[in-house]
Amino acid sequence: MQARIATVAFQGLEVRQVHVQVLISSGLPAFTVVGLPDKSVAESRERVRAALTSLGLGLPAKRITVNLAPADLPKEGAHYDLPIAVGLLTAMGVLPAEEMDGYLVIGELSLDGACNPVSGVLPAAVEANAQDMGIICPAASGREAAWAGNLEVLAPRDLLGLINHFKGSQVLSPPERGQVRDAGDYLKLEDIKGQESAKRALEVAAAGGHNLLMSGPPGSGKSMLAARLPGILPPLDVSEALEVSMIASVAGELKDGTISMMRPYRDPHHSTSVAAMVGGGRNARPGEVSLAHLGVLFLDELPEFGRQVLESLRQPVEVGRAVVARANAHVSYPARMQLVAAMNPCRCGHIDDAEQACARAPKCAADYRARISGPMLDRIDIHIDVPAVSALDLTLPAPRETSEMVAARVAQARQIQRQRYQDLSVETPIRTNAEAEGRLLEEVAAPDAAGRELLTEAISRLKLSARGYHRVLKVARTLADLEGAAEIGHPHIAEALGYRRLLSGMGT
Repeated sequence: MQARIATVAFQGLEVRQVHVQVLISSGLPAFTVVGLPDKSVAESRERVRAALTSLGLGLPAKRITVNLAPADLPKEGAHYDLPIAVGLLTAMGVLPAEEMDGYLVIGELSLDGACNPVSGVLPAAVEANAQDMGIICPAASGREAAWAGNLEVLAPRDLLGLINHFKGSQVLSPPERGQVRDAGDYLKLEDIKGQESAKRALEVAAAGGHNLLMSGPPGSGKSMLAARLPGILPPLDVSEALEVSMIASVAGELKDGTISMMRPYRDPHHSTSVAAMVGGGRNARPGEVSLAHLGVLFLDELPEFGRQVLESLRQPVEVGRAVVARANAHVSYPARMQLVAAMNPCRCGHIDDAEQACARAPKCAADYRARISGPMLDRIDIHIDVPAVSALDLTLPAPRETSEMVAARVAQARQIQRQRYQDLSVETPIRTNAEAEGRLLEEVAAPDAAGRELLTEAISRLKLSARGYHRVLKVARTLADLEGAAEIGHPHIAEALGYRRLLSGMGT
């Protein structure tokens, strides 16, 4: 008696189809799972055995072999429980083999036969839809699977419900899609008094998707500014929301199938490890850079992060993808996030105030800044100084310009960029100026004669690297887009160069 059930394995966000092959043959009673299973998959034997026993279906006193093909692909996770159980029930003649061929199965089992939710149901359902198959998943994951398209979704609460459905004594109703969260309680930009230059830089960063570094004393409002960035960013479109939700699904953070149109905002603590930041670990999963995909990754107190953690951010910041090298495979996760970082000018934070500065000033400032490498700083487009807020600023009324006003300008600038790159028919979709590279950047961000002359002079004076030169062009292109200007002029280049002064002051 044989059966074959389709399921999946995950390599990053890539979904690899796996076939659970079940053979019940004569011989000494045994239950063996082969095909590079990890510990959680090998333990499926006991969960499946107990689940079937709870239904009054004892395993036959024969040799049972379960092969997870392809055999050279590592299998991780408890989502193989349900396909193994379905394969056994099919081989035993309890479920119809011809009907099971049309389903992809994923889910974990309790000892009483209940189907428990697992991560990765959404990308598995997308794969099933692409293969013109239906999907069988736990009831708690059904609302998530329903987002994958026009496919049949069977979401039983337990094994008995699944058996009864195929026996015809019970009908499993198709689950409805999860909710759409299209708005949130964003913090308002008008809550911040003063810091007009910092607000301008925040608007520019939002409009072009640029990375931003803020340096200033404690209490100057750096964290407040970063927390208000999501409120001026445009919402995700449908395809972007699905892209972000697939990452959250693999990470197990997609709750009740709710799809959010809000851009992700992640702010990990400075004690975060390399694996937690870029992904990986024993059971590879997305890191913070991927969970912030198409959104914001905020790193407060940047120099306090470990040196290895900061250096591991170089590749994701540069190419928008995190690649984790493992012994048997390379796992890749999308990480097109917007890096926003904040730091004090020195360890005590009061280098510019002689009364409050520590006894090691100014050497403490140089030592503190040296924790961040020059190549890492060079990858950040905008560097701004956020001075302390004066007592006069605090007594002023709230600013008249609201987050909604700034968000409208940001949305208009992003629409200009989206249309520009669509018209150029680039192979890889580009959403913002921050993603433009090489010849494409030189084509869309060529300055006029006055701007070119200023930029040429600044290259030697500021000691700009080739990367720094291109970052200036990207920011200048965004500044022109905010004004609705077709050509980059002298004022745009001048303002973009002003956002590199802090970097040159750090001696990098």
